[in-house]
Amino acid sequence: MSEPLHFMVLGTDRPGQQALRQALRPQHRAWLREHPGHAVQVVHGGPTLDEEGAMDGTLLVVHAASRDDVERFVAADPYVRHGLFAVMEIRAWGWTLRG
Repeated sequence: MSEPLHFMVLGTDRPGQQALRQALRPQHRAWLREHPGHAVQVVHGGPTLDEEGAMDGTLLVVHAASRDDVERFVAADPYVRHGLFAVMEIRAWGWTLRG
């Protein structure tokens, strides 16, 4: 594809991993801001929350030329490298409604 796309990245934490999430969060947030050498721009991001308001996953919207670029970017995220997520989904997203 010649034109960059938006992708949605949704990670769902493994149960009982709040301590791991909290320990890795500073590294994860630094990675999202800096990510040297990667052709991915983070547009929006934040934790998903359970019914009690505790963090239980991650949602990112990223801009990239290809899904392969997003997969490489996600694979280097500290949350992924340390096995926080039970499920990780990457989907192309057509951003058509802007505020």
